[in-house]
Amino acid sequence: MTDAPIRVTVWNEFIHEQTAASTREIYPEGIHAALAAALREHLGSAVAVRSATLDEPEHGLTSDVLARTDVLTWWGHKAHDRVSDAVVDRVQRRVLEGMGLLVLHSGHASKIFRRLMGTSCMLRWREAAERERIWIVDPSHPIVDGPEGEFFEIPHTEMYGEYFDIPRPDEVILISWYEGGEVFRSGCTFRRGKGKVFYFSPGHETFPIYHDANVRRIIANAVCWAAPCGSPYFGDGRRIEAPLSPIAAKHIVDESLHRKG
Repeated sequence: MTDAPIRVTVWNEFIHEQTAASTREIYPEGIHAALAAALREHLGSAVAVRSATLDEPEHGLTSDVLARTDVLTWWGHKAHDRVSDAVVDRVQRRVLEGMGLLVLHSGHASKIFRRLMGTSCMLRWREAAERERIWIVDPSHPIVDGPEGEFFEIPHTEMYGEYFDIPRPDEVILISWYEGGEVFRSGCTFRRGKGKVFYFSPGHETFPIYHDANVRRIIANAVCWAAPCGSPYFGDGRRIEAPLSPIAAKHIVDESLHRKG
């Protein structure tokens, strides 16, 4: 056991906040700042948070940064294609080694999520500022520890609807209903290698969803859930020259060749 804080890197494109007044009004310091504040609010000294953005060298995700990251949160929208494949490779390796990954809202179309899922990860959407009711369908799961009742609501959001082209999740924790009638698997978990992945859809750039108390609590819970645990991970094939115990030489005879007909 260790009392060391969970080391979180909050990654954000940080494009909308610099180019759109509507986003800047809601998130004046960037979506990453709102997410980092939510983690500090709920987890305090149990978390050490840093941020990284698209336009930093290597998108702020150098080998050294990722080696010192227990959980990476990912928010992207306009510039998925600008993310370097080399950085995606690097993040994928760290997830397989045990780093947790939280993919938020339009991050469903990010290179890293699509790489890990092996599918298009596409869906149906509509921007109509409609009401979203988020049903808690696995109330025993630690990610939904906190919100009261069977569901909570967001008054204005972007609709995401099925079919959502992802592999079958390990767990579906949350399902959203929208006032236009669509439903969506809005909170899903996956295991990749030793890493834990959580996809969470609420969080549009022109609505103050990352200021919502329930959304902030769920993201903080998910960081704790996704933090590395367990034994060391060996994902590469390894030739073992020396056995743990002596092995006597064996000569196997196929008796079927010596049976009399």
